[in-house]
Amino acid sequence: MGDCGHPSIEIPFSQRPIIILGAGIIGCAAARQLLFKGFSVTVVAEHLPGDQDISYSSAWAGAAWHAAGGISPEQRHIQAVSYRHLLKMARDEPDSGVCIVDSREYVEQPPSKDSSIWGRTILSKFRDLKPGEYPADFNCGWAYKTVVTDPTRHMPYLRNKIASLGGRFIRKRVEALEELYALFPDSRIFINASGNGSKTLLDVQDQKCFPERGQNVFYRTTKCNTFYFQNGKTYTYIIPRPLSQAVILGGVKQRDNLSPEVDMNIARDEIARAHYLAPEIVPENPPEESLSYIVGIRPSREGGFRLDSEQIGNRLVLSAYGFGGGGYAFSYGIGDVLVKMVETSEKSTVIT
Repeated sequence: MGDCGHPSIEIPFSQRPIIILGAGIIGCAAARQLLFKGFSVTVVAEHLPGDQDISYSSAWAGAAWHAAGGISPEQRHIQAVSYRHLLKMARDEPDSGVCIVDSREYVEQPPSKDSSIWGRTILSKFRDLKPGEYPADFNCGWAYKTVVTDPTRHMPYLRNKIASLGGRFIRKRVEALEELYALFPDSRIFINASGNGSKTLLDVQDQKCFPERGQNVFYRTTKCNTFYFQNGKTYTYIIPRPLSQAVILGGVKQRDNLSPEVDMNIARDEIARAHYLAPEIVPENPPEESLSYIVGIRPSREGGFRLDSEQIGNRLVLSAYGFGGGGYAFSYGIGDVLVKMVETSEKSTVIT
């Protein structure tokens, strides 16, 4: 018992480390946002920022911010919040690897009410393209400013930022959340940002999760300041990497394919599609010495990502995984949502 007969509290809520499983863009963005709010954070993961394993998709992502179609108003706002954070990084933190670029989006069908047209509410210099400014077989097109993130710079930046704010990284593969509970018995909040790992965690086993192989062409060129995106059935993009003097050509989605081998038929098709979108940037036959290839496995999920909370005994487990190719577009917005969930739990311990 403490003074005046009150029970003593060994560790106050706000000083109990929040444990994050997964060090991809979602887990690291959440760690950064929580640390900014004064919480203690430990990130546990098999792969850490700077790793280049094929299954560590945050190292290979195209990472262009693009308004997603067919999502709820709440999810749109999460994307908008991410855009706000990334835009500030692009302006204020040159080591973050985030850049502001021009964009050209070519739309195959007349945009519906829930299409990506909502992006005009937050993107700068948004305008409708005039006929002749986009290929004749498209319905319409848009121009705007957006942000692109270079993962080869951003993930090491995040690792350094988290460490500078007092966060810890532990490299460890875990087979169940129960392992984390045993490792951190004083912690009360655990965040599952394990991506595809959520399918195999023994006490999660989310069968909606699936790996999705992506393969891109990395083309070195000085013409690397405009993002091109084909909005429709065909999945084509040209993502600039201004800091690396290159563009990323894509894309492809191959469910349950884990092959690390480059498929040159896919690569040639991606070059051809990119050439059609922007022949002034991508020649029909780029010099072979200017090309290299990227393969990564996205953490996708049927029905979209999972974002929720669950009380398990005296622990609160927050889930944030299954973002597929949208991790960077949702990242910091998801981080802010997780912060609010943690603060809600904190409030209940303070007020009751």
